[in-house]
Amino acid sequence: MEQLLRAELRTATLRAFGRPGPGCICEGRAYDTDAGPVFVKVCRRAQARLMFEGETASLEALRGTGLVRAPRPVKVIDLPGGGAAFVMEYLKMKGLSSQASKLGEQMADLHLYNQKLREKLLLEENTVGCRAEGTTPQYVGKFGFHTVTCCGFIQQVNDWQEDWPTFFTRHRLQAQLDLIEKDYGDREARELWSRLQGRIPDLFRGLEIFPALLHGDLWSGNVAEDDAGPIVYDPASFYGHSEFELAIALMFGGFPRSFFTAYHRKIPKAQGFDRRLLLYQLFNYLNHWNHFGREYRGATLRVMRELLS
Repeated sequence: MEQLLRAELRTATLRAFGRPGPGCICEGRAYDTDAGPVFVKVCRRAQARLMFEGETASLEALRGTGLVRAPRPVKVIDLPGGGAAFVMEYLKMKGLSSQASKLGEQMADLHLYNQKLREKLLLEENTVGCRAEGTTPQYVGKFGFHTVTCCGFIQQVNDWQEDWPTFFTRHRLQAQLDLIEKDYGDREARELWSRLQGRIPDLFRGLEIFPALLHGDLWSGNVAEDDAGPIVYDPASFYGHSEFELAIALMFGGFPRSFFTAYHRKIPKAQGFDRRLLLYQLFNYLNHWNHFGREYRGATLRVMRELLS
């Protein structure tokens, strides 16, 4: 492994430091190199390159806004015998605490970023001789992403859609439920879903949704801070409804209250927020059922029943 890293990174120096970072899906290790410290994630799964290429595209999109801090991706390396390694910038991080409010502000700004590009575009179209062709960044008017991403190790289709409820139902909920059906053949999940899917459009009635660039997996294990401010990592980005981002932020330990206070100061809750949040949490419970097994079945079915009540 170290010989491969030396060759791929063209470095004579390769000295591991810190403790290895074991994870559910990948392992991580920090190294000193000629060009400075890097962090290397290793995954032995067959789809590892796909996972890391999606993560690279996600990090580049987030960093490109200039609104949030995330590690700079360096290189994806195929491993002998299968799997891949993902080399990125090393950032010395600690758990999110004092910077939670700042992160809430930054995530709200990120979610408003594409909408503000739209407003700028409309202003330019209404101003004679103002619009500059071919300039970046560009407003994204659909829901999806330009490449496949993975939430955990599960591949996510991000084909562009004009309509958010269609995108979310088809490429997030239905995709997860197809895996449940394939692996578990769960009759109750199947029956609840047959009743629930027809009600989903009602949760979005009268709501104007602009595509927002999302981190895509913003739980407490994918955020941190250092002396310079908040940091986000391990994204599975796409353009979606901003409320989707907050569902997992409230799950599995959650974020400090100051995060949400700061966020909603910039993006107030829209009517029906709590019911839609439950729908978005359903995706995360399904995703965990598919990753970690039946221990998440009860929570998944409970949320489905609650949405039907």
